[in-house]
Amino acid sequence: MADAAFWGNQETARGVVQRVKGLKGWVEPFGKLAARVRSARELDEMLTAEPDTAMEAELDAEVRSLETDVRAFELRTLLRGPDDWRNAQIEIAAGAGGTEAMDWAEMLMRMYTRWAERHGYHVDILDLSEGEEAGIKGAVLEISGQSAFGFLRPETGVHRLVRISPFDSNARRHTSFASVFVYPVVDEEINIEIRDEDIRMDVFRASGAGGQHVNKTSSAVRLTHIPSGIVVSSQQERSQFKNKATAMKQLKNKLYQREADKQAAAKAKLDATKQDVTFGSQIRSYVFQPYTMVNDHRTELKIPDVQRVMDGDIDEFIEAYLKRFGAGGAEAA
Repeated sequence: MADAAFWGNQETARGVVQRVKGLKGWVEPFGKLAARVRSARELDEMLTAEPDTAMEAELDAEVRSLETDVRAFELRTLLRGPDDWRNAQIEIAAGAGGTEAMDWAEMLMRMYTRWAERHGYHVDILDLSEGEEAGIKGAVLEISGQSAFGFLRPETGVHRLVRISPFDSNARRHTSFASVFVYPVVDEEINIEIRDEDIRMDVFRASGAGGQHVNKTSSAVRLTHIPSGIVVSSQQERSQFKNKATAMKQLKNKLYQREADKQAAAKAKLDATKQDVTFGSQIRSYVFQPYTMVNDHRTELKIPDVQRVMDGDIDEFIEAYLKRFGAGGAEAA
């Protein structure tokens, strides 16, 4: 009983610390924005009494900067899901369509990498399976930064590409698909129990770039969680031990999300106003030919500059989704 009370107190203490960190993450940025607004107002009042061209230009620049920062802070207020503050794990998989689909999957990986760089986030490639001719069959990325999961959560679903394929000698238009799944990265303090007897581990030789190491040692690891049927793999590290550790982290994240989905589904059944919490067959279409347009089918937001989107500028889509569906992520209330 004493041990149970001790660990219970430890869990409570960690929860309080995490809550304090979360509140500081809101209070401190708000305080800085409020101070900047006060300073701008004071400067505006001073310039009304004594005009100064150079200082007016400085004030205009600060007002534009404030508008951008206030909008970003407003967007953060929409992140109210229980895991929105966490880092994100993105799993990208090419759909049917051969080389064209694999190239599309790689384009999406680049898009999310560029998005992360725009926000100052760190990107780690946990797993990468290269295509035979071009592109990738699939990849798993971990994006580390404040609220990365909350911002990327709306990207889960099927993404469609329409373009004239560079791999088609007849220059015909192709439609390709790739799936994107986003999971919260689970901290070590979260208790996800994985028993050794529930895991089957297979080792195989790494594929793709890697020099002499490739095809000489069975360092790549595939883990199968028998009760759930979840399969994860890692082949980026030279060490089988490191690949196993990376694969275990992926598995832990997926099991956590699986339990979170179960709880969300149970809540949806009890909540008569939130039903059919599902994605359609495709959430967004990216059209390169015969015209250029990126169309989000959930929010109906359309952006004609497809290249800007592919360079990682997807914030408008994220913002439109969060404003419409909020923390719950339900697309039909």
